[in-house]
Amino acid sequence: MLGLRVIRALLLVGSAALVAGALARARHDPRWLVVPAAAALGVAVSLAVRAIGRRRVRRMLIEGRAEELLQHWQGSLTSLPHADTAVPLLHATALAATGQTDRARTALEHAARGQAWPAAHEHRLVVETLLDSFEGEPRAALDKAEELCNLPLPPVPDDLRARVALLREAIAAVARAFAHEPEERDANLLREAARKNTLIHWPLRYAAAVVCIDRGQRAEARQLLENAPDWPQESAFRAFHAELTAWAREPSGVE
Repeated sequence: MLGLRVIRALLLVGSAALVAGALARARHDPRWLVVPAAAALGVAVSLAVRAIGRRRVRRMLIEGRAEELLQHWQGSLTSLPHADTAVPLLHATALAATGQTDRARTALEHAARGQAWPAAHEHRLVVETLLDSFEGEPRAALDKAEELCNLPLPPVPDDLRARVALLREAIAAVARAFAHEPEERDANLLREAARKNTLIHWPLRYAAAVVCIDRGQRAEARQLLENAPDWPQESAFRAFHAELTAWAREPSGVE
């Protein structure tokens, strides 16, 4: 039986929408333990933080300390089946969530291509869509986002299916934002998803800011950029924030 710390680690960085079914299936096939790592990150965080302090965890994530939080769970993560696949993928998620694209790519490369690799397909699509968006590869990001949205939804209760669908749609909206091809509802979609998916809060907010700037909604963009962390030099978000802040300060007739 999985220990309490392992279960909490799964809830923290895995997909709460799929964990229930995955744990049941894991009795017969341990690959299910690494199935979903990014399908409903917001749900996962909201469940896990009850154990270690909701405000503390949320503050760490909003402050851009996602990688630090994962390191807090390192002992539990390394005890997972197929940890040589799962742990690098989870680290890649945290690094992508803080704009550290080079390190995230390196983490992905270190993930073992074993039995668990196909089971983590959705997770990889989420991370790679974010990275392609941040690295100026809009067509690749849009293609992966389309593939992500076309995956079958998991057989879970309706409220959890809705959260999985919201996250997938938000990742697609990130790709559209950085490709400067947003849909009408993308700004609101990204704001809502940012509130519910704390681990990737800042990628979603920056994407929403891009949409607002493209629409000339400078005041809304400035609000989205408020209280951002002081990103490290190696984070793409440091340059993003400076550029977006400059654009958001430009005069506009649409406020």
